Amino acid sequence: DRGLGLSHWISTGNEADVDVADCIEWLARDADTRVIMTYMEGCRDGDKLRRALSAARDAGKPVVVTKIGRTQAGAQAAASHTAALAGDDAVYDALFRQYGAVRARTIEEFFNLGYALDTWKRLPQGKRLGIFTISGGVGALMADDAQDAGLSLPEPAAHAQTRLLERVPFASGRNPVDVTGQVVSEPGLLLATAEDMLADGRYDALAVFLAAAGSSEALWPTFETFAREMRARRPDVPLAISALFAPERRRELEKLGTLVFTDPSAAIRTIGAVAGLAARPDADPDEAIPSAQTTAPLLASYNEVQAMDVLRQAGLPVPECTLVADADAATRAAAGMGGPVVLKVVSPDILHKSDVGGVKLGLSGDDAVRGAHAAILDSVRTHRPDARIDGVLVAPMAKKGVECIAGVHCDPVFGPVVMFGLGGVFVEVLKDVSFRLAPFGRRQALSMIREIKGYALLQGARGTPPCDIEALADALVALSRFAYARRNDFSSVEINPLLAL
Repeated sequence: DRGLGLSHWISTGNEADVDVADCIEWLARDADTRVIMTYMEGCRDGDKLRRALSAARDAGKPVVVTKIGRTQAGAQAAASHTAALAGDDAVYDALFRQYGAVRARTIEEFFNLGYALDTWKRLPQGKRLGIFTISGGVGALMADDAQDAGLSLPEPAAHAQTRLLERVPFASGRNPVDVTGQVVSEPGLLLATAEDMLADGRYDALAVFLAAAGSSEALWPTFETFAREMRARRPDVPLAISALFAPERRRELEKLGTLVFTDPSAAIRTIGAVAGLAARPDADPDEAIPSAQTTAPLLASYNEVQAMDVLRQAGLPVPECTLVADADAATRAAAGMGGPVVLKVVSPDILHKSDVGGVKLGLSGDDAVRGAHAAILDSVRTHRPDARIDGVLVAPMAKKGVECIAGVHCDPVFGPVVMFGLGGVFVEVLKDVSFRLAPFGRRQALSMIREIKGYALLQGARGTPPCDIEALADALVALSRFAYARRNDFSSVEINPLLAL
């Protein structure tokens, strides 16, 4: 129905031997295939799937994936069907994002994406969308959809808005631009408005809503001329038209490289997905697999001081710290740090120190340090009399910054997966985190930092100075390389807080 050509249609069945990754890698080398579309239930060999997606990316062939098992119910259904390990869905999301694959959530979206990638020979190079319609109400609907899809809607230049309002005083010159039904009376208005909007290069794609006017044979020459002129004048700006066209008319527009949809919301969602695909980073120059480290073997378990020493050796920024057994040792350690210090209980049985009174901040002078040491031990013994206590950590009081969290867990299929997000005591509540499969380089690290909803806090919110994003990215790269090199030696790593200064 979409007129898409099929080079191959492959069913992998129960994947007793050949699996989805084999097919993706083979199609990446197939001269007759431009776009690879795949349905997945699970994966048994994470490294092979990563190699396959990497091969497709290197060949310049987009991969569209429908991966089921997003929910617990879906994962159980997939397991009962093929006994595939559905895995943590956030890990699959990270995998697809990392290797430039685009994920479809429904069958309709799956084929819309394939259709767009086949019809548009050049994808939107950014997320700036221009919308113009003959209906203000539908324009508002499309604007809502655009925001949900992560697209921005810059306003047209002032002179473009002025020219439109001179021709149609009751139009709306903002984005979405509403030219109203006047296009029926003025055939040239369509092309003139689009040209004015696109004149200064502020849009990466253009979406046009024409409603039922597309079914008018009398207006067909206007629409066909519009699509043809847009391709000739603005070949770098992909065009999507939402209207009710007869099938043969739709085919003619598609031959001109124009997407055609009946549903304007589907048009916007599709543009958002493929624009994101074009905006994703290419292969990281630092993506090379690190060699195994020659450091001493890891211990069975660590207290906080030992763990930070391991991370320091791995290249992460770790503050000076000392583990002390009594108040005298605490005062000596604090005096040697030359400024305010922090004291924290160190116990393998206490994960959240502040919940049991195990943290004291901003301490200066021997008396303050002694009092804090005694108060910590008293509070911990009251709240957790069963807890083993290794001692108390003394460290310099850090400068004020944004508390982040970085962590690693070992996925049974894909190995170590690095997490980043805003940290502090509410990380479990907010769940504002992003993931990448280790190892990765600076581009991926910067990308995962920008993905979190709280990124604005790192950029400098409400008068605070921006954080050192580059240093934060370096820390994530170092953590990813350490995690991959020592992937057989640990089950999890958590750094909370990782302080962005």
